[in-house]
Amino acid sequence: MFNKKRNRFGETLVEWTLRLSGGTTTLVIVLISIFLFTEGWGLFKSSTVEKGYVLCVNRSNKIQNLTPKQVKEIFDGNITSWKQVGGDDIPIEPLRMDDIASQYTEEEIGANFEHLPQKLSEAIAAKPGALAFFPEQFININFQGRVLPAETITLKEYFGGKEWFPTATPAAQFGVLPLILGTLWVSIAAILIALPFGLAVAIYLAEIANNRVRKILKPLIELLAGIPSVVYGFFGLIVIVPLIRSIFHLPVGETALAGAIVLAIMALPTIITVAEDAMRTTPLAMKESSLALGATHWQTIYRVVIPYASSGIMAAIVLGIGRAIGETMAVLMVTGNAAVIPHTLTEPVRTIPATIAAELGESAMGSVQYQALFMLGAILFVLTLGISIWAEIIRKEPKVQ
Repeated sequence: MFNKKRNRFGETLVEWTLRLSGGTTTLVIVLISIFLFTEGWGLFKSSTVEKGYVLCVNRSNKIQNLTPKQVKEIFDGNITSWKQVGGDDIPIEPLRMDDIASQYTEEEIGANFEHLPQKLSEAIAAKPGALAFFPEQFININFQGRVLPAETITLKEYFGGKEWFPTATPAAQFGVLPLILGTLWVSIAAILIALPFGLAVAIYLAEIANNRVRKILKPLIELLAGIPSVVYGFFGLIVIVPLIRSIFHLPVGETALAGAIVLAIMALPTIITVAEDAMRTTPLAMKESSLALGATHWQTIYRVVIPYASSGIMAAIVLGIGRAIGETMAVLMVTGNAAVIPHTLTEPVRTIPATIAAELGESAMGSVQYQALFMLGAILFVLTLGISIWAEIIRKEPKVQ
C-alpha cells in the first residue's frame, strides 16, 4: 500500500513538473513575442528628425510640413526649390549649425553661445528660402522663424520605402523594402539551387544506396547541420566570393549569388534529411505492387515513391526556406550588405537578419533606429512563423494512395 502511494506521488510530481515546464516555456515565448512587437511599434510614434533637434523655416514660407524623404532630398541637394514640395518658387537654402558658425564671429556668437539663439533667429528671418536644422534648446521666445511640426514614421513609409539609411541627418530613412526583397531574393535563389541536389541525394539514400552506404552518408549529412554558420561564411568568403568575381568579371564578389550558394549548402542537410525520411515511409507493399505490374525501379520511384512522399518533400522545401531566411552570420559575410533593391543575383544585397546583427550594437537603446531594428525582428518573426505554419499544414496533408 505504501509503495503504491509513493509511486502515485512520484507520477503526480513528474506530471506537474512537465506541465510547469511546458507552461513556463510557452509563457516565455509569448512574452518575448509581445516585447518584440511592443518595442518595434514605438517606431511609428517617433519623430523622424533627430531627437532634440528641430526643422525651421522663414515665417513667410507657406510650407506646413515635410516628409522625411523630402527633408533628405533637400539637404542632399536633389530638391532645390520650394515649388518642388508645394511652396513658392524660391530657392531652398539649407542651414545647419556649421553655416551659422561661418557667418558670425566668435565674439558675435558669444563665448558660451549666449547670443547664438538671436543669430539663428536673424539668419532665418533674413533668408525667405531657409530651411534650418539645429538644436531645440537654441529657440527663444523672440524666435523669428517657424518650427515645422515633427513628422512621425507611417506604415506606408516603413514598408514601402526604398531607402534604409537610419543614421541620415536631419531625417533618417527607414524604408524596409530593400531588406525584405534582399531576404526573399537570396532565400528563394538558395532553395532553387539546393532543391535539385537535395532531392537527388534524398532519392539516392532512400531508394538506391545500400544499408552500409546509408549508415555512413546519413550521419555525415546530418553533421553538416551542426557546423557553425560562421564556418560556412569563411568558406564562402575565401572560395565562393573570389570564384564569382572571377567568373562574372565583377569588381566585388560579395553578391546575392554568393549568399544564395552558401545558404543552399546550409539548407541541404534539412532538405535531404526530411525528404529522405518522407520517402522511406512509403509502404513496401506499394513499391512491390508497382514492380509486380511491370514498372521499372525508376518508374516506381517517379510514379509511386515521390507522389506518396510529396507532402514530406514539400515540408522539406519549406523548412529549407525557413533555414535560409533566418540565417545571419554567413549571409552578413558574403552578400556585400548594400541596402538597395536587387535586380540581378550579381548585385550586393542586405538581408533582415544581417541588418539587425550589423546595426543593433551601434544603436542607442530606445532610439528610433533601435525601434526600427525591433520592428525588423517582428517582420522576421512573422515570416518564419508563417513558414512554420505552412510546413505544419503540408505535413498533415493526406498522403497519396
